[in-house]
Amino acid sequence: MRTRYTLFKSDTEPIVIIMAILLVTGTINVFSSSYVLAAMDFENPYYFLQRHLQWLVIGIVACWFCRRMNYQRMRGLMFVGMGITVFFLVAVLFVGTTINGAQRWLAFGPLSFQPAEFAKLMAVLMGAFSISAVLSKEHFRMERDGSQVAIPFGAILVMAFLVYREPDFGTACIVFGVPLLMALVLLVRPLLWLWIVPVTFGLAFAIGTLQPYRMKRIDVWFDPWSDARAAGYQMVQSLSTIGSGGIFGMGFGDGVSKYEYLPEAHTDFAFAIFSQEHGFFGVLLIFFLFAVLLITCMRVAARAKDTFGQVLALGIIFLVLGQALANLAMVAGLLPVVGVPLPFISYGGSSLIVTMAGMGMLLGIADRSQDAPPAKKKPETVEERRSKMHAVR
Repeated sequence: MRTRYTLFKSDTEPIVIIMAILLVTGTINVFSSSYVLAAMDFENPYYFLQRHLQWLVIGIVACWFCRRMNYQRMRGLMFVGMGITVFFLVAVLFVGTTINGAQRWLAFGPLSFQPAEFAKLMAVLMGAFSISAVLSKEHFRMERDGSQVAIPFGAILVMAFLVYREPDFGTACIVFGVPLLMALVLLVRPLLWLWIVPVTFGLAFAIGTLQPYRMKRIDVWFDPWSDARAAGYQMVQSLSTIGSGGIFGMGFGDGVSKYEYLPEAHTDFAFAIFSQEHGFFGVLLIFFLFAVLLITCMRVAARAKDTFGQVLALGIIFLVLGQALANLAMVAGLLPVVGVPLPFISYGGSSLIVTMAGMGMLLGIADRSQDAPPAKKKPETVEERRSKMHAVR
């Protein structure tokens, strides 16, 4: 029997390596894209870098803890976690900190966090709990088992509504959209997508146009140069920043768009600064890392030892890599401007912690799938023994 050689000993090794590369890259990019703003506003060029490193340490601890914890135990803590999340989502509407016209942050001393970011992960857990319960039944009946779907998705809808009221329409779409996508992929026949998907996008579009500024974003999405000095300014600057990077980029720290040309240069549009300083080949490297991360995470989902682990892993993939795809499309002008950070790269404490916690859960699923005992071999019947004896003779 030939020995099969592999590059990695387990499915977790490439995930951890890619995460480490992306985190180091993101930390360097956070400093490069923020030191000008930090020096001007806080008289400390390392202000955002120091805060990012604090959140990074907390994120690594969260990843380690979620990886060590048995994900099966999360079912019992799920409704407690949902209650805490809803409490914080309600609290932020009354005592939250308002920044740029949005009341999304809760402050505790020098630190602040966004409850909406934690609602994303909680929605994935609730969706995985509901969908796996349905898949485990051989014959699902809505009149008998409908509460297993209605109650969790009703709670997810409540969280999405509270996030929408902050207002944060982009995050609200993620909170409800990721579990909905999980349900579409795993529970709904593909033919039904022909009307469910258009209706969902139509409702999201209708809700998004209720506010005039959101409608303006959609207008400039088609032609940002029509209002390049106002509503389309951010998109125009993002496209100009990416294009000015060329093939090899301007070099680390030499990008010019962070000098108050590109708003949110270290958060939602951090990838534009990275593209300007590292060029086309740097962009290809990020695309390659995210593509390999997607493939390895899908392997983990496929090899999970139980239905809940498979569904949860798939939900984390949709959450983390779906946000990455949405951010890259937004920065490139393929989607309207929405508040979606790039996982591992953008500055943002709450987003980083949630991303690391989710990846920790996925690594825990991979660990327990590898440690699962092999299936027991069924004992041979008398007929099978007789057939073997005759074959030997």
